Amino acid sequence: MKRVKAIGVSGLAAAAPALPLQAANPAAEECARLLAQVEPRIKAICETDEFHLRSFDAAWLPDGPGYMLLDPPGGAAGAEIVCYDCASGRRTVVVAGEKLVVPGSGERLGVHGFVCSPTGKRFLLHTDGAGGSDRWLYEPESSDLRPVKAGDGVEFDAQPFSPDERHLLGSRGADLVAYDIAGGRTIPLTKDGDPDTIDNGRATWSPDGKWIAYVQSDSSAIPKRQVLVPGDPTYRTFRETRYERIGGPIPTLRIGVVGVEGGPTRWIELADKAGTFYLNPLGWAGNSDEVLIDKLSRGRDAREVLLADHRTGTITKAYAATDPAWVVSWVDMEGGGLQWLPGSQSFILFSEKDGWRRAYVVSRDGSSPRPVTPAGSDLIAPGRVDDKRGWYYYYASPDNATQRYLFRARLDGSGAPERLTPTDQPGSHSYAFSPCGQWAFHTWSTFDKPPVTDLVELPAHRSVRVLEDNAAAAARAKPLITRPTEFLQLDIGGGVVMDAWMIKPRDFDPARKYPVFVFVYGEPADQTVLDDWRGGQGHTLFHRAVADLGYLVVSIDNRGTPGPKGAAWRKAVFGSLGPLSTDEQAAGLKALARLRPFVDLSRVGIWGWSGGGSNTLNALFRKPDDYHVGIAVVPKPQPQYYNAEYQEIFMRTPEENPEGYRTCAPINYAGGLRGDLLIITGSGETNTHVEITEGLVDRLIELGKRFDYFAYPNRDHGLSEGKGTTAHVLMLITRHLIEHLPPGPR
Repeated sequence: MKRVKAIGVSGLAAAAPALPLQAANPAAEECARLLAQVEPRIKAICETDEFHLRSFDAAWLPDGPGYMLLDPPGGAAGAEIVCYDCASGRRTVVVAGEKLVVPGSGERLGVHGFVCSPTGKRFLLHTDGAGGSDRWLYEPESSDLRPVKAGDGVEFDAQPFSPDERHLLGSRGADLVAYDIAGGRTIPLTKDGDPDTIDNGRATWSPDGKWIAYVQSDSSAIPKRQVLVPGDPTYRTFRETRYERIGGPIPTLRIGVVGVEGGPTRWIELADKAGTFYLNPLGWAGNSDEVLIDKLSRGRDAREVLLADHRTGTITKAYAATDPAWVVSWVDMEGGGLQWLPGSQSFILFSEKDGWRRAYVVSRDGSSPRPVTPAGSDLIAPGRVDDKRGWYYYYASPDNATQRYLFRARLDGSGAPERLTPTDQPGSHSYAFSPCGQWAFHTWSTFDKPPVTDLVELPAHRSVRVLEDNAAAAARAKPLITRPTEFLQLDIGGGVVMDAWMIKPRDFDPARKYPVFVFVYGEPADQTVLDDWRGGQGHTLFHRAVADLGYLVVSIDNRGTPGPKGAAWRKAVFGSLGPLSTDEQAAGLKALARLRPFVDLSRVGIWGWSGGGSNTLNALFRKPDDYHVGIAVVPKPQPQYYNAEYQEIFMRTPEENPEGYRTCAPINYAGGLRGDLLIITGSGETNTHVEITEGLVDRLIELGKRFDYFAYPNRDHGLSEGKGTTAHVLMLITRHLIEHLPPGPR
């Protein structure tokens, strides 16, 4: 890894002159020793299954208190679909292995997945290709087994069965198709799809199974950029891909409804100008005539819920909202909580109109939205609607923004909400509910405890049996977790209290001072301070390995991150992503040192990925007295070149907000660099393009700044392509840290 300094050459670092042989360098020897110590641990994390987590993969019976799964799993020949009764655990065979024999031969199908139809009368089996087909339909009642010969290139949706179970919904390239189960026909539903410009997708069945509503996206106005195709190193070739840059064209969307037998599409004529709005997933308004549409303005500062009758063309506005920042926050982008209430004339959605994310029931005529979840606290995510008993299940954590619990509230808004997750299970919880709502697969983890999944009976939350305990991963992780991770609250004044966690070294001595290594994200798309096993965006095991070298590894969630702390917390960054997070992260460090005297503020490093990479740059450029070493992974130093769908929510466009873009761009503050900076990117980036990063590299060279730069050939935003890449990235980060911020207490 070469040091780069401006020397008047065209983008190249001059080779250092040969140096005479010198005596052994103790610092280099110590660095090599520490790297040799940590490398096996990092490789175990990245390149083996030692810490691999198993998830419980099962499907609920559509009409009973049981669940189905493959036994044995994973596509083994002879696998069968079995059912377990929730209460008793009794095992019954639903699809016997001996029934899955290719007709006319003795060849058994190897099943690696299945989808059950709405009544359980049919199964779509994903198989190993025996008998000339990798998809088969099986009917347990008649033992009928037949191949699905839908044609080349047809892929089926995750839940493909029509409500009447007569068809399967799928796609061929950019077009939609339906497969007629009885006739074995593949029916083209659209014919104008084009891989480069027109995509027909996001389809949903009508309740009667006779219609399909879908979104057509036209990207023809979006400019293309060239991407290198790895191959001949001398005569390079490129492919072109479209990129929706801030301020430029976005896809034009329109909604169509087509019959299950194909034919002309009925287009729903929205009044908006093409290319000025986004659409959340479509639904149906409790009938097969009206499409439920959730439309968002380009800046996400306006939202409308529409009911569109595809037979008459009539469009009714059922709900409208605006907000100076955004109506629907980033974490709500997929759906905004919109769901039609079965058997009613109303729907449920999320709104932050009173400063908190709450669920509301709204009548189809838009009259008097009724709050369901309580005032003064945020709903984190929806759970399920129990319309028969009048309950709305949802996730929240009113007292701790790092955790997540299951609650329920009355749909009519009466009474107080009930917490169903036991109070003696702190951490983060998720639930996969049975259709009847009496049972759920419950997964619980904490920052220091891998996930465990059990079967629970609701609402009492009675644990019936453990389904997956991840015992092997937990046993391997236990020796690495020598002391509990400390969660803290950092008061930086002005009523701002931020959540943080801190991992201490194995041989920690509170009487001494330790260097600090901060992991930052700090943008609206994610929290890093979460009390779950993935806390820290999945880097926890790496952070533990770094901590054991002799660092305090810390992460802080500033305002603007999507924690359940109210709309004002989340929208504090509106207008400019970067300045506020940089100020609050630095203030948080000082608050941490006041609380914990073993924190050494004279030795601070910071690293982050994507938006966290940008915040790393801002930390070193704007706060050089506070941060001494930084590693910015795939950052966006020139945000005006980033993608429109994300950045425009929080900053609009440079034409609308020139000052916001100026003040948020790390490249404009590169002159402040005094610490030791490493920039890591991939030359195959499709998100924060390498050219955006190279603009910063050129600026730093122009300014005569010393820094390190590493570009992984043909790797994308996750830097995961190619054998050994992930471990190499983490070792590169570790090496830069050790070389420039040696570990250990003083």
